[in-house]
Amino acid sequence: PPMSNTDQVLVEDKTYEKIDGKLTPLGRGEYVCCVFNNCDLSNANLSDIKFVECTFSGCNLSLAALDRTAFRGVRFIDCKMLGLLFGKCNEFGLSFDFKNCTLNLSSFYRMKVKKTNFIQVKMEEVDFTECDLSASTFDNCDFARAIFYHTKLAKTDFRTSFNYSIDPELNHVKKAKFSLSGIEGLLAKYDIEIDRTS
Repeated sequence: PPMSNTDQVLVEDKTYEKIDGKLTPLGRGEYVCCVFNNCDLSNANLSDIKFVECTFSGCNLSLAALDRTAFRGVRFIDCKMLGLLFGKCNEFGLSFDFKNCTLNLSSFYRMKVKKTNFIQVKMEEVDFTECDLSASTFDNCDFARAIFYHTKLAKTDFRTSFNYSIDPELNHVKKAKFSLSGIEGLLAKYDIEIDRTS
């Protein structure tokens, strides 16, 4: 029988394989040390759910509702995560990392996501406005048309990433790391030519 909204589930150490969130929606409550493999949670309502030490692998979470959703020690691997509004998540204890995911058109507006690892992540048109990404690592990430505005990027590592456009006058970039090939992304607004042959 379907659960009412007042029932809270507590699920521990369970593996979900290929579930379709439209047919079997996740109950509200807490999921601890659970694994989600190849699940379709696109457009799912994940609001008011706590995920603690969970792993999502090969899942589609595109356009899922994340109102007050808690991600604590969560890993996303090979996931499609288009258009997610992470800024609506519960910020208490928030921690996650991403490997080989597509986060295009998602938003981290005003979030504190310090020391977060993003490894081989597509972040086209992602909004990082007023986000705190201090000491995070972006390893081989694509930032085409991503928005950095009043973003805290102190000690953030962009050395292997590309396609970013970050205005050092509008963002906090102290001790951030960039490669020489990525320098253009810091100077884009000046409309200057950089000679790569000399």
